[in-house]
Amino acid sequence: MAAQEVRLCGLLLQEHFGEVVEKVGTHLIRNGAQSLRTVVNETGTPLDLVKKSLCVLLQHGLCTYSSGRKGPGSPVEYWASCERILGILRYPRYIYTAKTLYGDTGELIVEELLQRGHMTMSSTVKTVADRLTNNMEDGRSMEYGEVVSAFSKLVETHFLQRCPPASECGPPVSGPPATPAAPASATTSSLTPESFPECYKVPHVTLNGRGKRRRSSEEGDDQAPAKKAKTDQETHGDEGIYWQVNFQRFHLHFRDQTIISAVASKLDQTSSEIVRTMLRMSEVTTPPSAVFTQALSANEIFRSLPLNYSISRPILDQYLTLLVDDPMEFVGKSGDSGGGMYVVNLHKALANLARATLESVVQERFGSRSARIFRLLLRKRHLEQKQVEDFAMIPAKEAKDMLYTLLSENLVQLQEIPKTPDHAPSRTFYLYTVKQLSTARMLLQRCYKTVANLIERRLFETKENKRLLEKSQRIEAILASLQVSGAEPDQLTEVEEMITAPEKQQLESLRHHINKIDSTENQVDETIFLLKSYINSTTTATR
Repeated sequence: MAAQEVRLCGLLLQEHFGEVVEKVGTHLIRNGAQSLRTVVNETGTPLDLVKKSLCVLLQHGLCTYSSGRKGPGSPVEYWASCERILGILRYPRYIYTAKTLYGDTGELIVEELLQRGHMTMSSTVKTVADRLTNNMEDGRSMEYGEVVSAFSKLVETHFLQRCPPASECGPPVSGPPATPAAPASATTSSLTPESFPECYKVPHVTLNGRGKRRRSSEEGDDQAPAKKAKTDQETHGDEGIYWQVNFQRFHLHFRDQTIISAVASKLDQTSSEIVRTMLRMSEVTTPPSAVFTQALSANEIFRSLPLNYSISRPILDQYLTLLVDDPMEFVGKSGDSGGGMYVVNLHKALANLARATLESVVQERFGSRSARIFRLLLRKRHLEQKQVEDFAMIPAKEAKDMLYTLLSENLVQLQEIPKTPDHAPSRTFYLYTVKQLSTARMLLQRCYKTVANLIERRLFETKENKRLLEKSQRIEAILASLQVSGAEPDQLTEVEEMITAPEKQQLESLRHHINKIDSTENQVDETIFLLKSYINSTTTATR
């Protein structure tokens, strides 16, 4: 495991779950599968804290377990998933995607499941309905049925899936109570209907009524025990059936959207809509690791186009021909169907998008002339220095300096081909080349380092202004309480003036910096996702 990945995982665990969980999680990442007793001894953490940390990791699907490798009777072992921990970076993107596709209800469903790891459908529906009811300004209440409908749609499109029972994700956890029990949390997000047939089966849930508004804290405290006891006795028909976010399905959606955006910018909106239609028709039937989508005929594509794209069949044929002939090769013809079927070439699309990313990085860091050399080497594969100078039309001294700079940054590699066995320099060809896959891996590690630096900077900024932030939060809480109780405007103004003008300016500057850091994190994560998708696709394609 690369050092930058481990560092970033540790920062994400610390920021979201605290130092103890970060210590246990990082230890599991570095050392692989470990028994509970080994984790306690090697981390020097009290047993009860290690248990709680493992429960948190299991609850959120960041850790899994199985029976020991030494055979029956050996202790249960735990290991952390670095890839899942890194997925925490993408939580805002998952939530925003759910909002885009299914509105505020879908947004809150995904948000609740991400915050809690896994929940039953009835619990999720009630919590989301209550939150939506509290957000309504007209006094209406959200019906449970509306939330159930949004939940069912998310399951139908595979954005949510069931957690398998404990027997599906590993042997039953037995032995002393030192082992945390996690019947539904020790699961991965790559379940399939073949491995777990009921992963997309929505149970019949009995829910009566609608969302309730929260009362004031005083009323809530008085009635909390009675309410809790009543709630615990209620049954809804889905006890023991837990649901989680299907991260893999979200990633496929991100990949498809990236390809669609690239087609729109390279060609036009109609071309991108044709590609969108092809991806939508095959999104459930195409395996996640497939190099191509399902083959589709022109007639099938024509019938599935949105009604507002009123293009004729001959025009569609022209667009398909244009897409097939385009050098980016986003769309190709299926070779085993006589040429009348079309596919989206997922692997080539990701490879071309990754190549464009690498080229833009070189251009931003080293200028347009270095980018010209880099593109030249990507296309010609192997060139001597003199050939680079001639093809790129750059003076010899400048070309030499640029090549050596790119070589020192590991963006370009030098390959020696000796003419004689003695490897004499005078009888050896020195060829410059770019290995796209290894360069993408190197850039991916730099992206991890960048995000880790951004997180550390945000934590530093927050720590430096901790006193001011706490004061601002206290004043906001007082203002909210006064507004609810119907306080006079003079009272509100008096409370607002507790923060001085310089403090307001400092807070505004801090918020601006934090927003900028968050925005940069999201942009870097888009690059991480693209490079990771390309690397995974290349690994699959070469098997």
